Amino acid sequence: MSKYKDKESGVALVSFNAKWVSWAHTCVAYTAFLSALVVGMYLHYHKIVQNQYYGYPDEWFPSVSATIGDRYPERSFFMLFIAITSGPRFALVALWYLLTARPNKALPKFVAFMGIFRTFTCGGWTYVTSTDDHDWHDIFMISYLVATIPWTAGCLVLSPPNTKAIKYRKYIATAFFTTLIPMVYYFIQHKVHRVAGAYTTYAFFEWSLILYDVAFDAVTALDFDTFEIVVKDVNGLSKGSRQSTATLEKDAGKGKSKKETTDADAQKAVAGLYNAKFSWPELFDTAAQVYHGFVFWSMLTSLGILIWYFPLWHMGISGYEAFVMVTISPLLLGIRPLRTLITKNLRLCHLLSLAGILAWKVEEPAYRLFTVGFGVSMACLSWAATLLVESRQGSRLESKLMAWMAGLILSSAVKFAWRTNNPIWPIMNETNGGHNGIGLGLAVLATLWFTRTAPPTGKLSTVGKGSGSSVLSAVGVGGLFFGLHSLLSDSSTMILWVWEGYPVRGPISAPHGWFTVAAMTAGLLAGIYRPRLVSTWTVFGIGSIGAAILTLHASWKGFYGGLILAFYLMAVSTPLLTAASKKNPTITFGLGYLIYNFMLFFHVWVVAYAFVPGGPLVREHTDWIMITMMLLIGAGVFDLAWMNAQPSQTEHSPTQIRHRKYYTLALALVNTFFLAAAYLRFPTNDHKPYHADAKVMTAGIWTIHFSLDNDMWSSEYRMLNLIKELEIDVIGLLESDLQRIIMGNRDTTQILAEELGMYVDYGPGPNKHTWGAALLSKFPIVNSTHHLLPSPVGELAPAIHATLDAYGELVDVFVFHSGQEEDPEDRRLQAEYLSKLMGSTPRPSILLSYLVTKPLKGNYNKYVSDVSGMHDVDPSDWDRWCEYILYKRLQRVGYARVSRSTITDTELQVAKFVVPTWDGKKAKVMALENDAEARNRQAKEKEVPESWRFPALFKGKGPRYYMPT
Repeated sequence: MSKYKDKESGVALVSFNAKWVSWAHTCVAYTAFLSALVVGMYLHYHKIVQNQYYGYPDEWFPSVSATIGDRYPERSFFMLFIAITSGPRFALVALWYLLTARPNKALPKFVAFMGIFRTFTCGGWTYVTSTDDHDWHDIFMISYLVATIPWTAGCLVLSPPNTKAIKYRKYIATAFFTTLIPMVYYFIQHKVHRVAGAYTTYAFFEWSLILYDVAFDAVTALDFDTFEIVVKDVNGLSKGSRQSTATLEKDAGKGKSKKETTDADAQKAVAGLYNAKFSWPELFDTAAQVYHGFVFWSMLTSLGILIWYFPLWHMGISGYEAFVMVTISPLLLGIRPLRTLITKNLRLCHLLSLAGILAWKVEEPAYRLFTVGFGVSMACLSWAATLLVESRQGSRLESKLMAWMAGLILSSAVKFAWRTNNPIWPIMNETNGGHNGIGLGLAVLATLWFTRTAPPTGKLSTVGKGSGSSVLSAVGVGGLFFGLHSLLSDSSTMILWVWEGYPVRGPISAPHGWFTVAAMTAGLLAGIYRPRLVSTWTVFGIGSIGAAILTLHASWKGFYGGLILAFYLMAVSTPLLTAASKKNPTITFGLGYLIYNFMLFFHVWVVAYAFVPGGPLVREHTDWIMITMMLLIGAGVFDLAWMNAQPSQTEHSPTQIRHRKYYTLALALVNTFFLAAAYLRFPTNDHKPYHADAKVMTAGIWTIHFSLDNDMWSSEYRMLNLIKELEIDVIGLLESDLQRIIMGNRDTTQILAEELGMYVDYGPGPNKHTWGAALLSKFPIVNSTHHLLPSPVGELAPAIHATLDAYGELVDVFVFHSGQEEDPEDRRLQAEYLSKLMGSTPRPSILLSYLVTKPLKGNYNKYVSDVSGMHDVDPSDWDRWCEYILYKRLQRVGYARVSRSTITDTELQVAKFVVPTWDGKKAKVMALENDAEARNRQAKEKEVPESWRFPALFKGKGPRYYMPT
């Protein structure tokens, strides 16, 4: 019976314990999924276990999407019960809000909103299937998954004082998010590697997520036990019974004896986060500071690209390299009057630094570099001065440092979303994916907010009085900044260090780039919460081991080492920069940036040794760079030794607790943003050639000049438009390795492959000391190996040997960049090596190359020879010097040389081939191998089939067609 009595307020018609709302939600939700599974397996078992690659018996258990998808009647079962679930679901969210709401607390409202939002998005992906509208289905699904993160975290933080419920929530939430890792792994095994049975394993993990998701909300039954839902007739109009269907009778003493924890215990269980005061100004302050840090890293990472443009066109040292030194501007703080002027006008200094963002408005390359150089100089000076004046207040200093490092993580996440470009770089504009105007507007607002609080007043009399050595601190800062910039400013850098080709044996940029960002995030939080621990020699040793593994190993093993190093660099950044801020900034940051610049040149010299003085001394010594970097950081760790000798401060101010909460939230949002971008970028691997019916393969070779056009703008979009217009199926890209500081740590192949729908082999990684060779293909890459050809004197010559599955036939494709004209012996050895490599395969083959030779002369006769078995795509084309296309055992039907315009400095060469797929056609092609006259017979365009022709856009003198006699 209900404990409620008839009162003047009305008659209680029915009452029941609120826990039944949770149970109803749980039972109906499970029924929705399980009924669809049972019905689907009974009626359409073989159909719902079938995927795009395999069926029964390789795959024997259906995925969630296949189960609840378009088939009748299981889809109807699911939709019916999921609709019924919505009632208890809305009630559950409302009850949770009533249970957790407190005066002046915004978090319960936010969590309740997330709960309602998840309910609507669940309805979105339920009732709008991928068949109905693929884009909206994905939008609803991504929104649901993203909203799950704050809902889960919010429920944990807001948990009432019930240790049993808190324990279950932690276990289930951990299981949910941990399950994502193997689920993604097996999905990649299915989608990328096409492993039989992988999708069945993926399906089990996917179903586990459903079970955990519903179970997490089922835990509310333990909390709602304290509520009773009552329906009253306040006007006495009803004729119903006053007896309740359930009762909340509880003995008061019994209730007390079963209370499992105090409020204090509960707050301890959730780390006391809920009690930290929420403040909109502090929230905006965190956002502004992180964005201001993002702006700093955006400008710093853009400087190298603009400098690189000039030696690229001069083919040697240009003089503009001196702009690297603009970062040493903190040396000006050594002049007392200037230091006073700067520290009293920090807002103006920070605003002036935004010239580096405004620079996109400057058209002339040299002046644009001057503008960015000024902006970077002011940014380095402003940040050093800011840390100096904040160094006397530990909480404010920690906040600024977290913003600085969180800005780097945000920069890496934004670059991932823009496929390794930064939308506010001065090489970007509205035509190539830039959002410079929006970025500048936000930067101005963030800077004004960042500097709205006046720094502590008084004379800076304590400059240089911090404990330890300023010189050692500067050395550590130099090594740290180099490591952060060279390895962590792009999430794909270390992934490309360990890339080995096909079949894929290691991580890929999307989605595994998140592992780098996650390691960076964890490292930054570890450095904030455990600065003494991460400053020890033991942790330094672990970081050094990670650096060694990254340098010496490939595939997953090498990447694991990279993750260790990423964690360590971010973890040690806060202690190192904290110590540097409390010493003389002229030395710690001025000298620190000078050492960073030295490392930057060292980092370039190991690959550009053929063009710079003293280059051969450090040729191909990335290992020396890594050793030097860790030794420099080690000097900073040596300086930090005093910290571990000082008494530990175990208590933190309320301000520190609050700003740590906000920055943790900011980092969580950045990671969520990255994961959403990763979901959208997940490889589809269902690419189709342009003329499959005619078995035509269009292949091209292009030297892309490091993806900078003649006017110093990023050229990826212009490139992909031309490649798309030419309907190219396979293309080799040269001068494509951009994963260095001076090139912005970019990867052009990501945007080209995703926009054009192609598989990609990046080629030898940035730690292989080449200028790059990459392969993109609409045909699956069955296998690929990377080669570094003999180069005893000059620059290394990279090559890719890939085997493609073209219309069911295996076709070998070689992409190659030979040595310079100044090194004839190198080129001779390379010609011999590659001709033997091409001759080693009996399969149809294509060479897409940059050979540095004249037609019919010199090394040309090694590439086109009996040893290689290769033929020139057009022996009559005498006006070539660098780019060549060779082939064998294919029917060449077209050839064209396409003007580069201002996209790059080299034309695009394209050839069309018919792949013989039946015995009669193969016999005809083989007959042409020894008949040059018949093989090279040219034909008019109207004589060849439509599918053999180049698009009408390119009609003119360029294309040539061939029709064997």
